[in-house]
Amino acid sequence: MTTEMQIKLNGEGRSFPTGTTLTQLVEALNLEPERVAIELNRVIIRRAEWASTIVENAAEVEVVMFVGGG
Repeated sequence: MTTEMQIKLNGEGRSFPTGTTLTQLVEALNLEPERVAIELNRVIIRRAEWASTIVENAAEVEVVMFVGGG
């Protein structure tokens, strides 16, 4: 049985399966990992730590996309 957790993602309430890691969150959002930065509860998390960082219920997650231009 998969239970859902509620988080605040970029200011909006969202549901994800309990135990979701930051890597899984990025995949679920169909984002390119190389083009985003993640802040979890006001702390920037290094990409190398995403796979081992589990998002807890009621967490505040900010995902910032890098956009190139010229």
